[in-house]
Amino acid sequence: MKIGIDTFACDGGKSGVGVYLTQLLRRMPRSLAGMELFGWEFDKYAYTDVAEDLEFISQSFKTSRTASSLWHIFKYPDFAKSRNYGVTFFPAAHRVLPYHSPCPTVGTVHDMAAYRGPWRSREHLGAVLRLVFPDSLRNLDRIIAVSEWVKQELVEVAQVKASRIEVIPNGIDLSAFYPRPRNEESVILIQPFSFRRPYILYVSRIDYPVKNHIKLIEAFAIFKERTKYPHRLVLAGSDSKHADKVKKAAARSKYKNDIFFTGHFPLKNLPELYAGSEMVVFPSKYEGFGMGVLEAMACGVPVACARSASLPETAEHAALYFDPNSAEDMADRMVTLATNREVYKECRQRGLERAQLFSWERCAEQTFKVIMETAGKTI
Repeated sequence: MKIGIDTFACDGGKSGVGVYLTQLLRRMPRSLAGMELFGWEFDKYAYTDVAEDLEFISQSFKTSRTASSLWHIFKYPDFAKSRNYGVTFFPAAHRVLPYHSPCPTVGTVHDMAAYRGPWRSREHLGAVLRLVFPDSLRNLDRIIAVSEWVKQELVEVAQVKASRIEVIPNGIDLSAFYPRPRNEESVILIQPFSFRRPYILYVSRIDYPVKNHIKLIEAFAIFKERTKYPHRLVLAGSDSKHADKVKKAAARSKYKNDIFFTGHFPLKNLPELYAGSEMVVFPSKYEGFGMGVLEAMACGVPVACARSASLPETAEHAALYFDPNSAEDMADRMVTLATNREVYKECRQRGLERAQLFSWERCAEQTFKVIMETAGKTI
């Protein structure tokens, strides 16, 4: 039996969804024969480090979201039939899907951001996919949701039967994300940057309003006024929707000289960036899982995050929570972590313990079990 794995919309392994696929491929059962990847032509060598033994079938040369949607709707059925797939796996099912398939299908949904919240804050899917997306989700044989929150949204928004949804949380690579020794140097070098300590960190694409950077910038100003501490605010992530509004808000801040945008930050250096921070503040209004929260906790850094979407499910009792719409509330938690060493230590310890509960090995095992069950096979 052949298993097709769709790499479209996985960003060449460089985004959160890309990391998800990379981690699964690294841990896939080698007893599974006939597995192959298919996707954009320019992704042909994106996964060779973790799946050099798998064949990659290049498809569309056009890289637009609309082209991807059209390929899946009109080309995928004949492609899957010609490849004789026994089952197809879509790791980014929340972004791109076929309308129907000649073989059984499994898709992972990381969020429903394209259909939740005010229109201006929704993720753009493209006109073609938006028309067929809910039906396409319902046509999947099995759906993997990365959190109970996402499962509930699938039931409410896409009207998928709960019995067809399996919740399998993401994992964390504890060989990469772990506490580093805290030296006394005032500046740490993390190629290609240098960071003056102490700093408060938020790792996320710069996306307004859903990632809520502007409210964090306001909270940072309140924090500075109250404490007079020398902390800087480091915002690590690529520019996305309305990033200019976020940067204008930073430029207007009284503490603009203490706000640093890194732009795209190398994934391999993220653990060092987390470990060097004094705290991580995660103000996002919508997250399907909250990977940044988990990464920070695994690095031994206390976390303050929004009480929104899946974040309380991911962090549970290991974080301090705030109202994402209140800069004052956010600043209160930041001040607490900066001034109360007992709370700081407790959050740090609880975070480390919480991170131990998430495993890519377990995620991969359960995911491939669902894939094989859907195909009518067992691992």
